[in-house]
Amino acid sequence: MLLVVLCGGVAGCEYTYEDSGRPEATATSTAGNVALPPDPALEETVSGEALEEWAKAALPESQGQSFYSSSGYLNPGESKSEQTVQLPAGTYAVTLACRGTRRVSFDVTLNEVALVDLTLGCANARVSVVQLEKDAVLSIRVGSRSDANFAYRVSRL
Repeated sequence: MLLVVLCGGVAGCEYTYEDSGRPEATATSTAGNVALPPDPALEETVSGEALEEWAKAALPESQGQSFYSSSGYLNPGESKSEQTVQLPAGTYAVTLACRGTRRVSFDVTLNEVALVDLTLGCANARVSVVQLEKDAVLSIRVGSRSDANFAYRVSRL
């Protein structure tokens, strides 16, 4: 019964016996890791209403109060810097997303101290949690080496 519990979350289990006669559980991949191909549409940048719709879908509403969000388009080699509104002390989720053929870098800083330093592969989203000890304004820089869309949201948890 114990061996079933040990292997319950693994794709397959193989048992080998050592000289002691006890079974030893080892994981094997019977099905293999399956990677789904990314949606090809997410490799194309968009503008206008399509950009707004993508940003809403890429950054689903969070449980907490949304304090600041932004989205836009980056030309190759371009970066944009913005600042949030004054945020009250507390814990925040910073949700970042991009679309395009490459990666987008996101830097979230507080008084030049890096809180989030992330290069995100497009067609993905990531949530980082930051704690603010006192009221503050965050600086957010977004950059890309190729055409890309970006979106982010700062929400209080």
